[in-house]
Amino acid sequence: MPENKHYIDGHTHLENGDLSKDTVYAFIQAAINKGLKHIQILDHTHRFYEFKDMYEEICKIDVQREWFEKKQKNSIKEYYALIEEIRQEEFPIQVSFGLEVCYMPGYEDFLKPLLTSYPYDFLVGSVHSVDGYLYDMDAFSRQLLWDKHDPKEIYQKYYENLKGAIRSNLFTQIGHPDVIKMYGYDPGYDLHDTYQELADLAIKHHVKMEDNTGAHYRYHHPDIGLNDDFRNILKEKNVEIISASDAHYPEDVARFFELLK
Repeated sequence: MPENKHYIDGHTHLENGDLSKDTVYAFIQAAINKGLKHIQILDHTHRFYEFKDMYEEICKIDVQREWFEKKQKNSIKEYYALIEEIRQEEFPIQVSFGLEVCYMPGYEDFLKPLLTSYPYDFLVGSVHSVDGYLYDMDAFSRQLLWDKHDPKEIYQKYYENLKGAIRSNLFTQIGHPDVIKMYGYDPGYDLHDTYQELADLAIKHHVKMEDNTGAHYRYHHPDIGLNDDFRNILKEKNVEIISASDAHYPEDVARFFELLK
């Protein structure tokens, strides 16, 4: 298998499998098959009981509470144990472990001890909700959020939260920084100033920005990864960009990387 021009997949999930070595092996083998040199494996904080209190506002809405309760599966200590087992083994590529954290303003003090209690290799900060509404759930997000609020306000609040995630200094990497576009709603304003500010913040706070293909293959957005203007601004300012598939299944590791710019 030839080496992939994008040597790393920086965002792959165990979410749809159990916390077992076999699940991890499947992702590692997929990365090897794709010609990668490095895979970063993580899971969402909503999987782990210890982060439950952070989702209180989201759970005020019945359908979101039902979604969240189905996602709660494990103690974070089980994840720690799995990581320690895997770290005892050798693989032909580099394997790193982290978390994808649902960043919400006001929970920085709650998160810090949880995120520093274990030596993760990386920590991804992502924004998955706006004012307590999950924005990317096909089953209910349009009804609860997009059909009731001005897309301009949704975009603005999303990006303000993303800036807060960067300023928090809790994360080494920002997940899918423009995924709010996934349903194709027009933001109603020029995003270039926002892209410039995010790039400046990324440099100041030493975080990587993902070029994430998930919005393309999961939501059929025409952008393969980042908006071209956003990517160009990040490159012009020498922000470190990390290729990411957002794979929830091994077969999606490095998906569409061959089309990333």
